[in-house]
Amino acid sequence: MQRNGSTASSGRGGRVYAVLQQAIVDQALPPGTKLPEDSIGAQFGVSRTIVRAALQRLAADGLVDMQVKRTATVARPSLEEARSVFEVRRCLEREVARLVAEKWNDGFATSLAAHLSEEQQAAHGGDSKATIRLAAEFHVKLAGMSGNPLLARYVAEVVSRCSLILSVFGRPHQSECAIEEHRAIIEALAAGDAARAATSMEHHVALVERRGVGGEAPAEPDIGEILARYLPLAPIASV
Repeated sequence: MQRNGSTASSGRGGRVYAVLQQAIVDQALPPGTKLPEDSIGAQFGVSRTIVRAALQRLAADGLVDMQVKRTATVARPSLEEARSVFEVRRCLEREVARLVAEKWNDGFATSLAAHLSEEQQAAHGGDSKATIRLAAEFHVKLAGMSGNPLLARYVAEVVSRCSLILSVFGRPHQSECAIEEHRAIIEALAAGDAARAATSMEHHVALVERRGVGGEAPAEPDIGEILARYLPLAPIASV
């Protein structure tokens, strides 16, 4: 019985983690936003203990700042931290591009073409939240094609941190630029040119970093209102 209770708690905690992570990556919860355990717990119908465990996971991911006897907040990376994260991202994604080019197949081509089409539809429809999410998912999807689960995990983490960084320093997401850069990467991958794919990826990430300098963080939102948008869509996580 105790094991079943523990499993249920883990599932609920996983859901809290997944929703908060997505809201941060979508830039719906900007840096510095307070994340009170009691109000989040009430929103999800879970205990503060479960919320705290989810926040600790997000803190380990670099997305949340937790201090003793203070309300957790969405992390606010410094410029130095931002540069370090993008430096790591360039290294990781160069390797992803090289590996995917070597493993390229029709399934990859179909999947990425469909994803690029989704990006275009979101951009043409003016759906900024979707364009931000899809731009991040493009990189996570590619990493999953690398055949290296650990590399894919690290890329997913660093992409999430970059989304947070762009919330701090970034100008509005320039979807058309990202789409054309993604297209160039796909063309290099389809040609089986690992060197060109790696260079195109490094160039793209460098441009994302360059576009991410300047601007001011938006005002703090109502966390209850933000999370309410995600709850109907969030599956119950198993871990």
